[in-house]
Amino acid sequence: MFVLELTYTAPIERVEAALQEHVEWLKKEFAAGTFIVAGRKVPRDGGVILATGSDRATVEQLVAEDPFSVAGVCTYRITEFAATTTAPPLEAYRETPQP
Repeated sequence: MFVLELTYTAPIERVEAALQEHVEWLKKEFAAGTFIVAGRKVPRDGGVILATGSDRATVEQLVAEDPFSVAGVCTYRITEFAATTTAPPLEAYRETPQP
């Protein structure tokens, strides 16, 4: 499991110009089952995505394809973690930590 934290690096007007393509990218990844939740940070200086993924390299490639990344309006901080405890509706995402 991965926490993808976006931080805007450009004025909000440039972010807004790439927003529709970013939203389409999000929809594609939700449909593929890669993303579980996404939203804006408060205050609005970026966003957070909770993602499943087989490995870090795959996730790094995925975020490189985000229209926000392509447009150069954000940076990503990728944090991998083992989701060992979940709410009942998220049991399908529960993981066993690897040594």
